[in-house]
Amino acid sequence: MAIAVLDRRHTIAKPGFNRWLIPPAALAVHLCIGQAYATSVYKSSLVKHFDASLTQIGIIFSIAIVMLGLSAAVFGTWVDTGGPRRAMVTAALLWSGGFLVGALGIASDQLWLVYLGYGVIGGIGLGIGYISPVSTLIKWFPDRPGLATGMAIMGFGGGAMIASPLSAKLLGIYDDKFDTATGIASGSAVAKLFVTLGLIYLVLMLFGAWLIRVPADDWKPAGFDPASVKSKALVTTDNVSAANSIRTRQFWLLWIVLFCNVTAGIGILEQAAPMIQDFFREGSTSTVSAASAAGFVGLLSLFNLSGRFIWSSTSDVVGRKNIYVGYLGLGMVLYAFLAFQGSSSTILFALLAGVIISFYGGGFATAPAYLRDLFGTYQVGAIHGRLLTAWAAAGVVGPLIVNGFLDAQGEPGKLNAGDYRPALLTMVAILAIGFVANLLIRPVADRFHEETTAETDAPAPESAAPGGGHDIAVDKAGPLLVIAWIVVAVPLAYGIYETVVKAANLF
Repeated sequence: MAIAVLDRRHTIAKPGFNRWLIPPAALAVHLCIGQAYATSVYKSSLVKHFDASLTQIGIIFSIAIVMLGLSAAVFGTWVDTGGPRRAMVTAALLWSGGFLVGALGIASDQLWLVYLGYGVIGGIGLGIGYISPVSTLIKWFPDRPGLATGMAIMGFGGGAMIASPLSAKLLGIYDDKFDTATGIASGSAVAKLFVTLGLIYLVLMLFGAWLIRVPADDWKPAGFDPASVKSKALVTTDNVSAANSIRTRQFWLLWIVLFCNVTAGIGILEQAAPMIQDFFREGSTSTVSAASAAGFVGLLSLFNLSGRFIWSSTSDVVGRKNIYVGYLGLGMVLYAFLAFQGSSSTILFALLAGVIISFYGGGFATAPAYLRDLFGTYQVGAIHGRLLTAWAAAGVVGPLIVNGFLDAQGEPGKLNAGDYRPALLTMVAILAIGFVANLLIRPVADRFHEETTAETDAPAPESAAPGGGHDIAVDKAGPLLVIAWIVVAVPLAYGIYETVVKAANLF
């Protein structure tokens, strides 16, 4: 059966397979699902088209993020046992299908279909797609798990940088009356945009699914000694199942750590554009224009993207626990400095906020490697899925805290730097909780370890899996490696270029 090609046993790599094909396979998925952070491009258009409130349209994104957390937790074990190709194909069909159902909802003026399509169906694809390459990357890069997961998860930050300018350009093509100042396009143009994005993402994600492979049971990188891993603090060569992981104190301490780090980061991200304008307000007028504020948002995206790669890679050298000491400890200092000195200079404000957001992104990218250190590789993808419920919770709590404080201080457009101080200092306290939780993390007790095979479903040997498209020959790996990286690097470079151009407005 053709569906059998998706099974893990049909994706076992032959000797000589180049492991550097795996990061672009993962990026092909994450660059697509990262579009979730670019919904603001067509938000105003949907408000006008459906004659709805901002809250009614904003619920679409909220549903998608909640479904991301829930689906990652519910389907985490299924993703691990079935292998990355089955999960990535499923994610591609759901994510792309969500756009198509959403387009139908827009075309037929049925908002509930957009909730169902982009929110529920697409949100499930988000969750499955987010965790699908994680355990595979860690197995291919046991010597550098932080680097590997950082490369992939930075794609989620980069996806919005690609989708935002691309969506704006497509809306201009589909609607000759598209207002670039207000960002409002016709409903039919947004529906066409949804169809276009859905089809583009389907092709790119399926390319990643075709490319993905899992290592053979006895494979290890040249020159890598597994005994060297055991010698590092907090790093285990034993394994803990997903079911057992949630019975450990370490899992819940790390849940608190991620929740606190994400809550604090969202505190800035969710309010970024109006925040920088309010910090530099003289009377009723801000010295920072709307265009410059948009540039600031783009600058934060760059910090978010780079932090996911740089800090996660650094964790391979300094250790996962130590890097979170930096995220949370330095984060407290930077938040406090932002609260009291942020209004003294736009450059200082942008730099402080940017570093804070780089810690936010780095926290996401380092989490899978931290889980691998604590629980082993056995079901790390499933454990990661359960941990992402912290993201879903923080996505609700963070904006509530910031918006609650700001609502109590005054009306939007009349706030100043001092009005943000209570919210920012609250974030310092939240980071302090995460800081303490991280310090309390110790190695997992032996009673939680399990005797396991190298893979979660004890796959058949390579000879038992004829065909299946898993036989990329060694002599073809060179050209394919170049093609794979070009496929993901070109759109990423485009997104970075467009973001840098917009960010220049700030200065």
